[in-house]
Amino acid sequence: MKVSSSVLAVSALGFLFSCNSSYQAVHQKAILVDTHNDVLSQVVMEGHSVEKDLTGIAHTDLRRMKKGGMDVQVFAVFCDETYGPGRAFNFANQQIDTLEAIVRRNPDKLQLVYSPAQMREAVKAGKIASLTGVEGGHMIEDKLDNINHLYNRGTRYLTLTWNNSTSWASSAADETKGTGFHGKKGLNEFGKQVVRRMNELGMMVDLSHVGEQTFWDVMATTSKPVLVSHSCAAALCPHPRNLTDEQIKAVGKNGGVIHLNFFSEFLDSAYSKRIRTFMAKHETEIKQLRDKGLSGMELRAALYKKYPEESKAIEPPVSLLVDHIDHVVKVAGIDHVGLGSDYDGISSAPTGLEDVSTYPLITKTLLERGYKKKEIEKILGGNFIRVWEANIPSVVAKK
Repeated sequence: MKVSSSVLAVSALGFLFSCNSSYQAVHQKAILVDTHNDVLSQVVMEGHSVEKDLTGIAHTDLRRMKKGGMDVQVFAVFCDETYGPGRAFNFANQQIDTLEAIVRRNPDKLQLVYSPAQMREAVKAGKIASLTGVEGGHMIEDKLDNINHLYNRGTRYLTLTWNNSTSWASSAADETKGTGFHGKKGLNEFGKQVVRRMNELGMMVDLSHVGEQTFWDVMATTSKPVLVSHSCAAALCPHPRNLTDEQIKAVGKNGGVIHLNFFSEFLDSAYSKRIRTFMAKHETEIKQLRDKGLSGMELRAALYKKYPEESKAIEPPVSLLVDHIDHVVKVAGIDHVGLGSDYDGISSAPTGLEDVSTYPLITKTLLERGYKKKEIEKILGGNFIRVWEANIPSVVAKK
């Protein structure tokens, strides 16, 4: 039977209307998990308060988290390699102290959680379940006991390296340069002890930032599903921070989950050239804005406001983030992908994903792309919860 073009058009409009009218309901029903947000180290520790409206200053505050439907937030605990022995571990604890203080001040909005069961209780009570992930193995200062300490304080993943290598694991940045790591690439024997200790405790091994040899050494060592907290697909954007298809397949085989980063540079290989061209064109104005005290997000917002047409052409569309989701699903399966925004640790995100209030746009785009509700629930948080549960040992370490 021949169907007229007008009937097809009406059908398509009906489908889009259905998506637009239902995506908020799908989003609210799902448990939304973001595995990586840098607001603690990059915003709060710099003197800002997430209880206030930080629009234009930061990606994150409590009001906008609630607006975006956030249910579970892993707050990244971070410092760079300049925090040496005697400082890095202490600074990690200071950030955890700060999160605990924020939760105490906002008991109606946030709840610290130490297990998936507590997480579900918090979500049921309408609170944002809050936990930490330590970004950078240098923060344990080469001591296994420090892993125990962080676990007992609520840290549920450790990113084995940041851009800098440790004495026991090489990073993606250093492996790419061919320098900066001690001895050979990958894990040494102490690095393998770190992974085994994390497996014993129930702390997820996070493979974002690690070098490819470190990745494969972990896969040969771990007895539990791994986490990749904020990385993307190298096949779509060949950046050292992204995973090859072989790595994506390995995470799937391991039972782990890859959480996609919202950073434009990790999503779109042409982004860097576009932003460099834009910034070079307005170099004089940038200097003037810096002289007025503007920097980071505020500086960029001022430029984008003045040049709206140019700015629209810089950031990639949200569809490109979903392309990366599609790719991981195609390579590893629907059970192995999630979201790890890296908000407040990135300088650019896709159009429409300007801050933590915008997560529903991802759900809308997934529905339009043809994903089923159950699949979306897995992507938004179900896959992370499964991996967290799979990491819990039969005998849980005492808090």
